[in-house]
Amino acid sequence: MSVFGARAAAAAGIAGPAAFTAAWIAGSLRQAGYAPTEIQLSGLAAPDARDPWIMIAGFLALGGCTIAFGQALHDALGGRGRAGPAPRLIQAAGALTIADGLLRRDHMLLVAGSASWHSHAHDVISAVIYVDLVLAPNLLAARFGREPGGRGSWRRWQMTLIGAAAVTAATLVAFGADTSGPGAGILQRIAVTTPLAVLAAMAARLVRAPAAGPAPAG
Repeated sequence: MSVFGARAAAAAGIAGPAAFTAAWIAGSLRQAGYAPTEIQLSGLAAPDARDPWIMIAGFLALGGCTIAFGQALHDALGGRGRAGPAPRLIQAAGALTIADGLLRRDHMLLVAGSASWHSHAHDVISAVIYVDLVLAPNLLAARFGREPGGRGSWRRWQMTLIGAAAVTAATLVAFGADTSGPGAGILQRIAVTTPLAVLAAMAARLVRAPAAGPAPAG
């Protein structure tokens, strides 16, 4: 990949989270009669939501940009055999995010009773993405732990990734314990925004030096 292409792919790691966050903020504010955090992110893309295309576009933008960023990170970490599984898991999360945006939930609010196949598929995919949001940062932290120290090393990101994964895991557990509770929307937004913020920060580092990735792991 050329330096320009590497920078563009790395910049996608900033653009995707920014577009997704802007989408759920705008989508939340468009739902008249509901508090901004009352509706879950998937509900903002449901057919009965107001302007669901906003959230759908956010899912698609985040998914596509995450796939591109995962490739940039994979290359920066030394490519096949050296990068480890985390960049591919990040790309998998991107692909699943696209699927999640297209396989929409039936209703804006959680409704008891039968659901369509695509609504069930959406829920299953969401669960897999949540696992990925915790697993990928931990695997990436382990990969960075094998890097030599020094200026410009990825090693200093290790504790940030572990901390972000811990916050994500804790909020997801609390969210899963009562998905229809009054604080569920806030917990979900924290759980999703935390890893996206770290991803964007790492992307900014790659944009500054796309060809100056860390030394291969020993």
